[in-house]
Amino acid sequence: MKSEKKTTEKSPAPKKVRRRSPGSKRLSGDVAKAVKAALDKKALDVVVLDLRNTPAFTDFFVLCSGLSPRQVKAIADAVEETLRAAKVRPAHIEGYDRAEWVLMDFFTFIVHVFTPQTRAFYSLERLWGDAERIEVSDAPAAGEAAS
Repeated sequence: MKSEKKTTEKSPAPKKVRRRSPGSKRLSGDVAKAVKAALDKKALDVVVLDLRNTPAFTDFFVLCSGLSPRQVKAIADAVEETLRAAKVRPAHIEGYDRAEWVLMDFFTFIVHVFTPQTRAFYSLERLWGDAERIEVSDAPAAGEAAS
């Protein structure tokens, strides 16, 4: 009887492999802080490119747009201030004066803040097309209550 019971017991279900859609990947650490700072300044079309599986010189690109040079500067300032509060400083910043494309190099990731025209012209998303694209939404994540 005991042997019959063992054969009728359910074996553990095989583990399911979860495949994430590009938009469902969770960001963490300094990259997430940079994204949040950009979104807080109403950055448009925020995208993170995961370059770790490419022959790139960094792990991530954070790409976003501001509608005017003034907004581009505000986004760049917010990213820098937020990360400075976390004791993270950029190694290099380019383009701040013209504010059409501000590049902020944090070694393991680079933040690019563009005007829409400059972003379309350089098309980094197409240039790094083999990178995993992580869409970023300003909607609260599941579990975050809107106050």
